[in-house]
Amino acid sequence: MSDKYIYQPKGKAREYAEWALNLYDGCEHRCQYCYVPAVLHRTREAFGHAMPKNIDWTKLEREIKALPKGSEVLMSFTCDPYQILEKEAKITRRAIELLHAHEVGVKILTKGGRSSLADIDLLAAKRNLSSYGVTLTFSDETNSRDWEPRAALPQDRVNCLAIMHEAGINTWVSFEPVIDPQQTLYLIKTSAPYADLIKIGRWNYDKRSNEIDWTAFLVSAIDMLRDLGKSYYIKTETRPFLPAGYAAEWDGK
Repeated sequence: MSDKYIYQPKGKAREYAEWALNLYDGCEHRCQYCYVPAVLHRTREAFGHAMPKNIDWTKLEREIKALPKGSEVLMSFTCDPYQILEKEAKITRRAIELLHAHEVGVKILTKGGRSSLADIDLLAAKRNLSSYGVTLTFSDETNSRDWEPRAALPQDRVNCLAIMHEAGINTWVSFEPVIDPQQTLYLIKTSAPYADLIKIGRWNYDKRSNEIDWTAFLVSAIDMLRDLGKSYYIKTETRPFLPAGYAAEWDGK
């Protein structure tokens, strides 16, 4: 990654966005399945002690102005834009304002829950330039607390998705990683009414992923999504498990 704030993700991450911006150094949510500490060569403990980045806003604005017309920037890959720190730092809010001021799209991905509602006014004011996504992993609160200790509880995330959807903001859900297929299927059903797009990916960097019957899961998930008339996208590394006749992408029509 260069010294630029806005960068082009590589590999699997590129399936989520062409451009990305990480405003925090580390992530307070401390998810046990997170791959980022290993990629950044940091301990999970150290990575969990997050800090706002010292943003040079003039430099960031220059980078925003240099983006191709019609660009969209995702926040975030290596952190969460709505950590507890955001309540005071408000750097995600400032970044949204700056991106929108230059007609650049904002794509949110968060597990922050109700804290993200602080910026619903900005997202709703520029609906044509905004999308809001949540990551959902477990429906069981105990599992969520064990695996995602400081993230918002799953129902809180679904509730926020519903509020954003009601406000007319484009919404989406990332089901990655899939750790418990039955819980994921339940969450697909409960979140689908409020999601314009569903994305599904594997559980990476953990041998326990090999114990999951991915084909059976994908059949169930796609059958459900098609019955619900929901657009979906299956990530590339998950596609080898698709059986014949099951499309990796569908626009819900």
